[in-house]
Amino acid sequence: MPVPPTSGRLQWTDVPALLRARLEDALGSPVTDAVTPPGGFGHQLAAALTLADGRRVFAKAAPDDDPLTDANVHEAAVLRSLPPGAPAPDLLGIHRAADWTAVVIAHLDGPHPDFSPPSADAEQTWALLDKLTSSPAPASYATAVNSTPSTTAALHGWDELLANPPTDLAPAARDRLKQLAELEAAWPGLAHGDRIVHGDLRADNMVRDHHLGVTFVDWAHATTGPACIDAASLAPQLILAGHAPADIARLLRDHPATASSPETTTAFLAALTGHWHRNARQPAPPGAPGLRPYQHRAAAAGLALLSCRLS
Repeated sequence: MPVPPTSGRLQWTDVPALLRARLEDALGSPVTDAVTPPGGFGHQLAAALTLADGRRVFAKAAPDDDPLTDANVHEAAVLRSLPPGAPAPDLLGIHRAADWTAVVIAHLDGPHPDFSPPSADAEQTWALLDKLTSSPAPASYATAVNSTPSTTAALHGWDELLANPPTDLAPAARDRLKQLAELEAAWPGLAHGDRIVHGDLRADNMVRDHHLGVTFVDWAHATTGPACIDAASLAPQLILAGHAPADIARLLRDHPATASSPETTTAFLAALTGHWHRNARQPAPPGAPGLRPYQHRAAAAGLALLSCRLS
């Protein structure tokens, strides 16, 4: 397996020639350009490919012994199983050669959504989450995700910080450290459910397609769980985009995905924020130089939101 690049993702030219040829043969046209979009933290190839006939597709590829290949194949199974009308791109194919695997997905044409307060993208996203979680996941989806264990229930961090509080821990966290650890400890018992969960909902895992509107991408962490998970995960992202924590706390209080289970929502937020606070203090993993700075920002936003909920 190649060493992940320290500055970002694998490029199209890093993919073995045999797999590149197989992809071009399957797509019926040579690749003339490959563009890696901004955002994300993985080291695999994740690029929009332009073909000689003018079509565009999106491809992810990595060596078969890279853990990201399992995630890519899992995402492909999820995309096949989502119900009609789900905010996700179409799967175009899976291709293997030279001990590498590539997953090809329909290209979405548009930018990442804008979650700043003046934009309507956040409102559309909340409506999509309401629709996506309003009924149990179909059997095909449950089968696709149940073959891969979910890591959602294992999110934690406050327990370790409580045992050895860092000297630079924010006062808002230090003053509530025992309470946050107790909320986090309740999360595993509440983590089970039958709703579709994207599992990694951020603006850079969405595209505002010119035809489809806001669409969720990167379903590699998809699972089943309580309806609140994606909405609660998205909430700190809106704070990072400029929304006031008190406004987002009110939104979570009223949104259908979170209003019916306030205890579960708060426990999940505590576990997710603890995970960010703990991991942000770890060394940066290879090939993901932006991950720890993002986790620092997300941890602060999540703590601000929790403070509003617990006040």
